Amino acid sequence: MNILVTGANGQLGNEMRIVAKDSSDQYIFTDVTEQVGVQTTFLDITDLDAIRTLVKEKDVRAIVNCAAWTNVDAAEAPENRALAEKLNAEAPENLARAMKEVGGWLVQISTDYVFGKEPYNTPCRPDQKGTPTGVYGETKRLGEEKIKEVWANSDGSTGGYVIIRTAWLYSEYGKNFCKTMLNLTQTKPQLKVVFDQCGTPTYALDLAKAIQVIVQKPVQGIYHYSNEGVCSWYDFTQMIARIAGHKDCDIRPCLSSEYPSAVKRPAYSVLDKRSIRETFGISVPYWVDSLEKCIANIQKQQTNASN
Repeated sequence: MNILVTGANGQLGNEMRIVAKDSSDQYIFTDVTEQVGVQTTFLDITDLDAIRTLVKEKDVRAIVNCAAWTNVDAAEAPENRALAEKLNAEAPENLARAMKEVGGWLVQISTDYVFGKEPYNTPCRPDQKGTPTGVYGETKRLGEEKIKEVWANSDGSTGGYVIIRTAWLYSEYGKNFCKTMLNLTQTKPQLKVVFDQCGTPTYALDLAKAIQVIVQKPVQGIYHYSNEGVCSWYDFTQMIARIAGHKDCDIRPCLSSEYPSAVKRPAYSVLDKRSIRETFGISVPYWVDSLEKCIANIQKQQTNASN
């Protein structure tokens, strides 16, 4: 099967490159940027005709959409809202249309930011009504709705969609919270990190492995995937420092109100993953176990780079 991956030079896209190495499927990795050392096919997912052409040329049977506008704060700027909506809502609709025309599947990566306005205190279910608090969450939720509209009244027997909401994504690649805190806990004597926002960190490699399973036997619907467990950003930072052996940084908890932001982030966005486990037989690792593996890989990369 030929599988097209968009946003291939981002965090999740790079992890998809890794899992693809052990796959019998043919992966086509696309992006609008180039990355040294890896092959990338240029594809603008806001251009429906370009998508159709590539799908036809490569006989694509499934698309994994890892591309998105992910700068949560910048999305709130009036001059960026239209672009955020174009990338997060209109582009997924384009991908859905192209796949429906050939009876293929779209795996769309969405976010816990579709939740947040309501005072949740139990894990958010896939069928739970979304209540986003900002432009990023609103545009990602709109993207979900547009995809569902393309396949309205379809049971998935001749192609369809799988929407996977994830949260707190980190990896060895690009900029992310884990890599930032590895640096700060090593170089700063003191840090303040919010403890009144709770969720679950997600190692992008774990998500990539789950996607690889799902794309083989997709079942239409919305699912949740993050690692298992619950923590605050403060707890996440403490664990990063502990695993890395950074003992000299004084990490202190603080309230979100101490760090004014353009958007209100979800105070509790733990995701209920029962349906993805039961439907696809996926085992979900505990967040600390996956964090240990990622940090070990980052430290290995740093050692190799210095030699």
